Formats: sequence, structure tokens, C-alpha cells
Amino acid sequence: MAENATVLIVDDEDRIRRLLRMYLEREEFSVEEADNGTDALHMALTNDYDVILLDIMMPGMDGIEVCQALRQEKSTPVIMLTAKGEESNRVQGFEVGTDDYIVKPFSPREVVLRVKAVLRRTTDANYNKGKTQATNLIVFPHLTIDLDAYRVTANGIEISLTPKEYELLCFLAKAPDKVFKREDLLKEVWEYEFFGDLRTVDTHVKRLREKLTNVSKEAAKMIVTVWGVGYKLEVDDA
Repeated sequence: MAENATVLIVDDEDRIRRLLRMYLEREEFSVEEADNGTDALHMALTNDYDVILLDIMMPGMDGIEVCQALRQEKSTPVIMLTAKGEESNRVQGFEVGTDDYIVKPFSPREVVLRVKAVLRRTTDANYNKGKTQATNLIVFPHLTIDLDAYRVTANGIEISLTPKEYELLCFLAKAPDKVFKREDLLKEVWEYEFFGDLRTVDTHVKRLREKLTNVSKEAAKMIVTVWGVGYKLEVDDA
């Protein structure tokens, strides 16, 4: 899975970049580096990386600004690196489209595992995009999810989602009309506890609705907030 996969490491601390490079190359990843946000954005827009490890706090253009600008053009998976205590920055990161975050000081092995988890999804997606016949579909009146091709269309128009946005939508769509608590969505979709940072779910739902609204207001309205509980994907039987 890691073969030929390319990771861009963005951090202004040389020590951190060297440490992450060592562990990732040990797992046969191809690694490139940037020590500032401006160079990182240029590299991310001109190259197709499989995963970007992006530090939030950098002089000049910070990680939030890089991710925000990147999301205007690409859905490359982004794992944000944040210092402990930067909760507000982490929430900002999710709002601009970060897929995951890792708190410093971190275990390099954890970083490798998170990168591999992203690749398990995107590798399958790229492999299946070449298939011409869909065999595994979730179909609603205004929304279709092709699980084989990792493709979402609303009213026939394809929507570009980040891996985590896609996973969240699929999870809700596989159990239509069932209400899920935000805590349960964190556990099931993110596969680990976020220690009470429930706004992670809220910001992803917000971005998902915005993307659906741009194509189909009817599809966007299917994602319903159940106040005080969580969210569901509501299907109109009419």
C-alpha cells in the first residue's frame, strides 16, 4: 500500500521533518519536505501528493491558510500537526477541510498509522475509479453514492469530497433515518476518541452540506440536525 505513495511534510522545525521522514521512508513512502506555508502550497498545487502532513503554527503563511487555499483546488488528504493546547486552531483546521489532526508531541509510529489509514481509503478509490460499471450503489432521489468508485453525485453532478467528508456521508447513508450521536460518529467515522471535541463532527457536517448545496439543495437538506442529539440522513418517502 505504501509503495510509490508520496507524503509532503510541512513544518518549520527541521528536527520534526527529519524524524517524520526517517519513519515514513522506513515504511517505503516517498517523502518531500517544505519548511514554510508558501512553498508548501505551491508544491501541493503543482504535484499530486497522497497525503500532506501540515503543521499549523508556522511563520508567514500558517497551516490553516495553506489548507484553506488548497481546498479551493484539490481534495488531497491533510493531516494537521498541532501543539497541545491549540484547540481553537484545530477547530479552525476542520472548518477549512482538514481530515485529521495529531497533537505534538506525537509518536512517529502513530503518524505512520494515520497516514496508512488515509491511504487505505484513497488507494481503493483510485483503483476503482477506472471501473465503468457500478455494482455497489446507495441511491436516493437526489443523491447517489458509488461505493466501488468512491464517487458521490447529486442530481447527476459529481461532488469533490475529502476522505473524511466522504466517510461521514457514507456512514449516515448506510443507515438512513437513524439518528447518530456526535460521540458515536467520532468513534465510528474517525475510529478513535477525540476527547470531547464534538465540534469536529459539526464542522465536517457544515462543509458537507455546503458542498451538497452548491449542486443540490434537496440533497443538502437530507442531512438533518437532531438538536441535542446528533445527525441523521433523512429520506423523503414522498
